[in-house]
Amino acid sequence: MRKIIILLIFFTSTSFLLAKETRPLKIVATATIMADMTKNIVGDQSVVHCIVPAGADPHVYDPTPADAKLIADADLIIQNGLTFEGWLSELISNSGTKAKVITLTEGVDVIGSLDYTNSNDPHAWMNAANALVYIKNIKDALVEINPKNEEVYNFNYGVYKQQIEQLDNYILKEIQKIPENRRILITSHDAFQYYGKKYGIRLEAIQGTSTEAEAQTSDIIRLTKTIKENNIPAVFIESTINPKLLKGLAKENDIVVGGELFADSLGDEESEAATYLDMLRYNTDVIVAALSREVAVPVSTSSEEAPSSPYLTWGLLGLLLIGGFFFVFRQINN
Repeated sequence: MRKIIILLIFFTSTSFLLAKETRPLKIVATATIMADMTKNIVGDQSVVHCIVPAGADPHVYDPTPADAKLIADADLIIQNGLTFEGWLSELISNSGTKAKVITLTEGVDVIGSLDYTNSNDPHAWMNAANALVYIKNIKDALVEINPKNEEVYNFNYGVYKQQIEQLDNYILKEIQKIPENRRILITSHDAFQYYGKKYGIRLEAIQGTSTEAEAQTSDIIRLTKTIKENNIPAVFIESTINPKLLKGLAKENDIVVGGELFADSLGDEESEAATYLDMLRYNTDVIVAALSREVAVPVSTSSEEAPSSPYLTWGLLGLLLIGGFFFVFRQINN
């Protein structure tokens, strides 16, 4: 009897381990950008779940009980880090998960936050070269927890790496089409510092790196001054932020909204920014088109032409008076 019990325990344990080894990994990414990068490395080997849905703002996301269950059952949790997901630590703690957690910004040359001392800008993915760090961290984590698929991960990583490098070169080339004095990007919040530093565009925004910050009157005054001094033709709204302030700024300065940019989230599957590669390419095309457009300049009378205006007017009046005089003279004589 004892031998039978031992055998049952052995077979049960073996079956559990085999089932765990053969089932697909359960991978959870915090936001759409990280999820899309991971899908490109994983391929069809596993399903990648995303916590914050497309179009939502990860800065202010409020996790649900379903998110806690997702985290609890995960094998691998992928986060951006740098306080982008301020809600994640508590979610992980409450879920009791045993999953491996990786931070994709490890190894990135981080830009300090313009708003807060000793904090950093989390939007590192906006520089395509930083995405190469992201995807290497993803690939290395996958190989570590599932080494039997190492060959697949390495192959997918190589293909995706080449696509990102091509995109990086494309952006560098396209930005050069914007007149140098107009390379100023005005957006809703300060999510484009990495983009600007890499590709040569000065950034100005109403809000700081986090959308939780409140816009001040001084921010509107600062941006209005920037628009007027540099003859900026357009400002840009963002897909996850209320556009009211930016639209008002454009109207007050008689310029256009150049388009909607994607920063903290990808668009849905029907949008032109459904993937990370699509997002950066689309943003670049919109920025280049809007900042390269001709700005209408009011026509003013030159100083040389100004003095001739009153003489011309008096001359015409004189001719009318003379004509009237001859008309009356003829009527009297008749």
